[in-house]
Order: sequence, then C-alpha cells, then structure tokens
Amino acid sequence: MKQWRLDFRVWHWINAVVILGLLGTVFLRKTFLSWRTNSDLLSQKLAEMNLEVTTEQAKVLAKTIRAPMWEWHILLGYALVALLLWRTALFFTQSGKQNYQDFKQKSLHKKMVTVGYVGIYAILSFMAVTGLLMHFHEILGITKELTHSIKEIHELVFNVVLIFVPLHIIGVIVAENRDEKGIVSEMIHGGSEEHKH
Repeated sequence: MKQWRLDFRVWHWINAVVILGLLGTVFLRKTFLSWRTNSDLLSQKLAEMNLEVTTEQAKVLAKTIRAPMWEWHILLGYALVALLLWRTALFFTQSGKQNYQDFKQKSLHKKMVTVGYVGIYAILSFMAVTGLLMHFHEILGITKELTHSIKEIHELVFNVVLIFVPLHIIGVIVAENRDEKGIVSEMIHGGSEEHKH
C-alpha cells in the first residue's frame, strides 16, 4: 500500500478542483456564455422591444455578460501556476516521487501510466505558460498576431486536458476494482501509517 503525505494529498485535491474549474469556465464560454450565441439572442430580444443595436454592439454586450466568469478562468490559471510550482517542490518528497521510481521494473501498463503523468504535467505547464503570455502580452511586448497564434495553440492543447480528466477518473475506477483496491481512500486518508515521508 502506498503512503501519501498530507501536503501531497491536499495538493492533489486542490489541483483536481482547479482543473475542473478551468474546464468548467471553458465549457461555459463555449456554450451558455458564447458571445456568438448570446449576441444573436440580444439583437433579437432587443429588436422585439423596438431597440435596435448593431452587430458590434450586441457582441460587446455579450462579451460583457461573460466577463465576470472569464475572470474566474484567469484566477484559476494563477492557481494552476502556483500548484505546478508546489508539485515541483513535492517531487523532492517520497510521496511526490514514488510513482516515478523503479521505472524499469514496472509492467508495461504502469510504465504507460507514469509516462502519462509526466506528459500531463508538461501539458499543464505549457497551458500555464501560454496563459500567462496571453494575459500579459502587452507588458511583455507580444504582438496581437503572435498573441492570437498562442491563443490558438493554447485552445488546441486544451483538448488533451479535456481527454486526460475522464481517462484519469476511469483509470482510477478500474484500478480500484482490479489490482489497486483502496487507491481512492489512500489519496484521502494517506494509506498505510508505516514509512510515511
């Protein structure tokens, strides 16, 4: 049975909440709070009230409605940066590095899981860096054209995170019901009391 330090467990669950929050804000931005959908809706409803607005004005109104929600995306992005730095520090603890030890002795499945975790940390780091570059593009002197290109790559790579989250949850459920019973409870209460580091 693995042992997980309290700080690692706290990091894990905060990280889960932050990533789900980031996914949630993107979901809202692309669906219920999409400026394209809402600008059409605003134009239509205002026209019914004999208030005419231009397409550009409707777009501004729709983007204003979603702005407070998008502020949450930015705040959660800052939290992700802090969590990635925290995770880097945790790597120097036994809890933080035990999944990456004895790699050669692992089964092919376990090797793939390990490589998957390294991959997702790299992708989250990329998302955090590109997010910061977009947010601070003016201060950093990044052109609008380059910022737009960064945004497109940021949104493309986001799809990997979108795929990883359900795969991680499914993987944990499968492991819990096969060869790693107690994997979820270990990440809540820490696992065996012996040899905690």
